[in-house]
Amino acid sequence: MNMRPSMMLGAAIAAAVIAAAVLAPLITSNDPLAMPDPVGLRAAPPSAAHLLGTDGFSRDVFSRLLYGARISLAVGIGSALLSVLIGSLVGIAAGLGGPALDALLMRMVDVALALPRVFILLAALALWEGAPLGAIILLIALTGWFGTSRLVRADVRRVLAEPWAAATLALGGGRRRLVRHLLPHVASTIIVSATIDIGNIILLEAGLSFLGLGIGPPTPSWGNMILEGRALFFSAPWVTIAPGAALTLTVVAFNLVGDGLRDALDPKRDGGIAGWRDGKHRRAVP
Repeated sequence: MNMRPSMMLGAAIAAAVIAAAVLAPLITSNDPLAMPDPVGLRAAPPSAAHLLGTDGFSRDVFSRLLYGARISLAVGIGSALLSVLIGSLVGIAAGLGGPALDALLMRMVDVALALPRVFILLAALALWEGAPLGAIILLIALTGWFGTSRLVRADVRRVLAEPWAAATLALGGGRRRLVRHLLPHVASTIIVSATIDIGNIILLEAGLSFLGLGIGPPTPSWGNMILEGRALFFSAPWVTIAPGAALTLTVVAFNLVGDGLRDALDPKRDGGIAGWRDGKHRRAVP
């Protein structure tokens, strides 16, 4: 695999973020929920005891940043994997199924894509006040698999048009037997889709938490940390800048990895991330 420098940089940053989240108890001894001195340590500047200062409740920002990474990564990776799994199954079923099944599934996807995802999530989370982490992961996954299903379906249709697939069907192999041979051909689409989705979902979760509809306080997540720190932006900017910078860096890192994987796994597809996700290559498939 020919990896671009930007992909290697993104992979290094993503790996560092994941390692920091996993090793959070070893990196810092401060409790992310502890409020040792709400008066004396309120919005205290960075120091040796508190590397990134404290927030408005005297909680250690660095500790909350590390433990908040766990929440953001759990939502991003969990929702992306579940979303890609659902989308891949639907895409393979549509590609291998007959015209009737293909039309039914793709029209369902068209209807789902026409609905605003953020509005659906806002409505669902507003009705389900205090939704647990598992429910948030599930809701995001159930509203994000539609694009992947189209991409996988296009790849399946493309593979079925190749001579070896036509020969297998002509010899009575059946479409079901083609599934195991199709997986290596659609693997690149699935991997790239999952990688790019992780960054997008982390950003989406942060937005929901910022609006008060995602992970609620006192549990730290980058979105609610930014929300809690906005009132102190001019007096204690580190409270907001730290999670904002971590969020930006992580999303960019996963997007760089996804873009690099797209080029490395299938260099014939052009147009960058936007072109790949907009489906330039799939429009050639009827």
